[in-house]
Amino acid sequence: MMNPVSCVGIDVAKAKFDVALLKPDGKYRSKVFSNNPEGFRQFLDWLEKQEALKAHLCMETTGAYGRSLARFLAQQQLLISVMNPALIHAFGKTELSRAKTDKADARLIARYCQMHQPAPWVPPAEAIVTLQALVQRLDDLLGMQNMENNRLEMAEPAARASIEALLLTIHQQIDVVRRQIQDHMDDHPDLKSQKALLLSIPGIGEATAAMLLAFLSPLTRFHSAKQVVAYAGLNPRIRESGQWAGKSHIAKAGNVLLRKALYLPAVVAKRYNPAIAAFCDRLLSRGKCPMQVIIAAMRKLLHIAYGVLKSGQPFDPEKALA
Repeated sequence: MMNPVSCVGIDVAKAKFDVALLKPDGKYRSKVFSNNPEGFRQFLDWLEKQEALKAHLCMETTGAYGRSLARFLAQQQLLISVMNPALIHAFGKTELSRAKTDKADARLIARYCQMHQPAPWVPPAEAIVTLQALVQRLDDLLGMQNMENNRLEMAEPAARASIEALLLTIHQQIDVVRRQIQDHMDDHPDLKSQKALLLSIPGIGEATAAMLLAFLSPLTRFHSAKQVVAYAGLNPRIRESGQWAGKSHIAKAGNVLLRKALYLPAVVAKRYNPAIAAFCDRLLSRGKCPMQVIIAAMRKLLHIAYGVLKSGQPFDPEKALA
C-alpha cells in the first residue's frame, strides 16, 4: 500500500484561489490567496509552513484563471494534477454534496485527489503555450466578427458606420493573428512537420491543423485515439435502462474549441476524404440521421489525425480504406 499523503484542493476564481489541505488524519487547513504572482509565492510559503511541499495538489481546468498558477506550481517541481471539472462535479454527486462555496469546493477537490490519485499534469512547452494563445485569440476575433455582422444586418443607418469601422479593424486583426500562427509554426521544426502530416488528411486545413496541434500536444499524454475523442468531448453518452433506450448524445465534457474546429472539416471530409466518405455512406445506409453522421465523421477525423501524428507518416487513403 502507498503511504498516506496530504492532498491539496485548489478552487480558482478570477481574483483569488481557495486552497484546502487535507491531511492523512482527515483534518483540513484552509486559506485564500490572491490570484497573482505574489499570491502564488505566498501559497508556496504556506505549503512549506504546513510541511506540505510533497503533497498532491489538484485543481480544475479553469481556462485563463488557473493557467498561470498551474504553470507556477509545476515549475516548483510540485505534484499538481489538473482535472476536468465534470469529473469533480460527478464526484460531488456521489457524496451528495450540498454546500456550494469556494471553501467547500476546494475541500471537495482535495477529497477527489485523495481518493483517485489523478495523474500529474505535464505543462505544455512554451511553443505550444504561444500557439494556444494565438488560436484562442483567433477564435475570439472570429466570434466578434460574427456578432458584428449580425448587428450590421439589423442596424439603423445611424449605427452602420460604427459597426463597419469595427468590422474593418476586426478583419485586419484576424489577418494579423493568422499570419502570426503560420509564422510561429514555420519557426518551430516540430510544429512545421506535424502540420504537414495533418495537412495530408483531406478535410484538414491550416486553421484546423493549428487548433489540433495547440490542444493535443503533448501527444504522449494520450494512450489511444479513444482518449483523444473523450478529450474533445465527442464520445457518445449512452442512455439505457432495462428495456428503455434513450437517444445517445455526445458527452460535450471536453475541449469545446476542438469540437468547433472539427465540424466544418468533417463536412468537407465527408465529401472529399475517401475513407470518411465510405464510412459515412455505411452509416447513412444503416439509417443514421445526417447530424449523427457528421459527428461520427468528426470522431473518425480525430482518429485519423491522432494516427498520423503518432506514426509520423502522412495519410494514406488506401490503408485507411483497408
